[in-house]
Amino acid sequence: MPDAPASNPSPTSRTAAPTYSERLWLGPGGWVLLALFAAMMAVAFIPLDRRVAAVVGVVVLALGAAVLVGRAPRVEVRDGVLRAGGAHIPVALLGSAVPLDADATRAELGPRLDARAHVCLRGWIRTAVRVEVRDPEDPTPYWVISTRRPTELAAALQA
Repeated sequence: MPDAPASNPSPTSRTAAPTYSERLWLGPGGWVLLALFAAMMAVAFIPLDRRVAAVVGVVVLALGAAVLVGRAPRVEVRDGVLRAGGAHIPVALLGSAVPLDADATRAELGPRLDARAHVCLRGWIRTAVRVEVRDPEDPTPYWVISTRRPTELAAALQA
């Protein structure tokens, strides 16, 4: 993943509120699938003991939820830096930010995708933002970032 060196923010700017922040949580269908998986695991243990089955179901549900919450990437614009998952780049090195609807996102990730582009994608989020990278030393031409609020993210990047 391309990482541009972030500027060293001053101690006072670290406490500043983010200009934009979003967590790319799993959609409702994914949570239902997790619950169904936990139920199936519990059913598998019913022949052994009903109490064991109940405990297994609850543990699988809790562990699955913890993993899904912990692994949900954050998209954030704060202190002049765009962070998308584990990658970050100073906003000063970015060009135009274009909000993409579902059809434009599909096209951008399909026939128009440049193999050098950085993509922070979550398949259950149908909209995104395409951000040009103007750093002459970065081989990445642009980033495509999944977001449920593409207009707000694009506005935060242009501000």
